[in-house]
Amino acid sequence: MNFKSIDYLSKGNPLQRNVYKTLITHQILDKLSDYNPIVVGTIPIDIAIEGSDVDIILECYDTHQLELEMQSFFGFYPQFKCKRNHEKLVVQFTCNALPFEIYAAPICTTEQMGYLHMVKEHHLLIAKGEEFKQEIIRLKSSGYKTEPAFCKALGIAGDPYLELLKYSG
Repeated sequence: MNFKSIDYLSKGNPLQRNVYKTLITHQILDKLSDYNPIVVGTIPIDIAIEGSDVDIILECYDTHQLELEMQSFFGFYPQFKCKRNHEKLVVQFTCNALPFEIYAAPICTTEQMGYLHMVKEHHLLIAKGEEFKQEIIRLKSSGYKTEPAFCKALGIAGDPYLELLKYSG
């Protein structure tokens, strides 16, 4: 699966198709193209639940400049918020009734945890099948975050954000 292109979203479930249409119509990834954007999280791997946001990761080495650009690009969208912490920037807003969260860090997007987790989770969902997928969705619907839901379903102990990446079962 090539997660670097959003073409797969155009052929997905209704939520994925809506995300695709929103990204294209509002030129969101085009505006972020200098930062190697990748849509990550639960929507690309089809385990989103009510309230799941559209997560986008960016590679950025100047968060001050990016914050100015984000305000220019998205500052007029509802619920716009920017939080900058040293080398990281998190931007939130709503577009077309979809909550967005953009996370920027000074690391290649394909090496960021959000991307690595999504790829690992995608492989596990394929390997373990539909029943496993439904268990993950059930756990998420009952309050678990994504990585802890995977670890619970797989019986993995320890820090779910680290241990899930090590899992080879």
